[in-house]
Amino acid sequence: MSTTSESLSLALTSTTPPPLFQPITLRGLTLRNRVMVAPMCQYSSEDGFANDWHLVHLGNFAIGGAAIVMTEATAVEARGRISPQDLGIYRDEHIPQLARITRFLKEQGASPAIQLAHAGRKASTYRPWSGSGEVAVEDGRWQTVGPSTLRFSDNYPLPQTLTHEEIQEIITSFKVGAERALQAGFEIAELHAAHGYLLHEFISPLSNKREDQYGGSLANRMRFLLEVTDAVRQVWPTHLPLFVRLSASDWTEGGVTIDETVEISRALKEHGVDVVHASSGGNALAQIPLKPGYQVPFAERIRREADIPTAAVGLITEAQQANTIVQSGQADIIALAREFLRDPHWPLRAAHELGYDIAWARQYERAKLPLK
Repeated sequence: MSTTSESLSLALTSTTPPPLFQPITLRGLTLRNRVMVAPMCQYSSEDGFANDWHLVHLGNFAIGGAAIVMTEATAVEARGRISPQDLGIYRDEHIPQLARITRFLKEQGASPAIQLAHAGRKASTYRPWSGSGEVAVEDGRWQTVGPSTLRFSDNYPLPQTLTHEEIQEIITSFKVGAERALQAGFEIAELHAAHGYLLHEFISPLSNKREDQYGGSLANRMRFLLEVTDAVRQVWPTHLPLFVRLSASDWTEGGVTIDETVEISRALKEHGVDVVHASSGGNALAQIPLKPGYQVPFAERIRREADIPTAAVGLITEAQQANTIVQSGQADIIALAREFLRDPHWPLRAAHELGYDIAWARQYERAKLPLK
């Protein structure tokens, strides 16, 4: 394979880069711009193994100029997969295929990131094109777990309430998953504490009805997340950043609020987290008022009040829109998901639209349009 210096053309420009394309340094890692590929489940693994689909899917985003290319939710336990076809990092044997991907991403100038996840009560469900709700026994159903014995919805599995011993085992699984991720060459780890999955389930009063030290007050409900954070930070090198994805609001009465999320974010900063990736919803069948940039105010408030860098995500599709979010100080990083599926080379197009010249892979330079 070509090295980065061989495969990339250096951008030569005398103009100041727009905010979206200014580098950012997190701990000892400098990112080439502020564009991140958000995690997107591909439901294309067998027993958690990455394969050629994942290499091409993620690799294309790196060629397209993204600074951070993050895997889909990657399960730290087999029972933590959303579907039987989810990516995993619960076996040492998963490392080589993931390492193949991280090598390619780095060669293209991107920083490889992994989202460490456990689906909790939303596990053991069909991938979107195979059905809905709980998988049948013949399709590999397994027993799910959660903070309390409450289904997400009527057609989802009934979870078993986790014991204190089992909670500690899952904390260890996150820690070992982070160690494997490091061996595989990832430079950023993100803990998935959003969208109704296990860490979020503990945070939210909608799913956590416990009466022990993991339930009740916000301090108790965030305890599990902070313990996972501490365990991962113990093994994640001090020069590499740690992200946490939060659902800033459950969009449901009695659920998580932005006020609580700000408090959680303050605590995460004290526990060594570098970026809060501000999403929302996923733990209730809520009506969410979707519109362009609808979650950006969450990222802005967390950034301002918790004094921690944030990543904004959600219906951010246009170059000027993304640039303005960074320029105005609403967020430090822009995460895109479906827009990258529509255009894997979105950063190249965005830079051109903003009148700035960035590096293209030499193999693609013949398609590069001159700046006006």
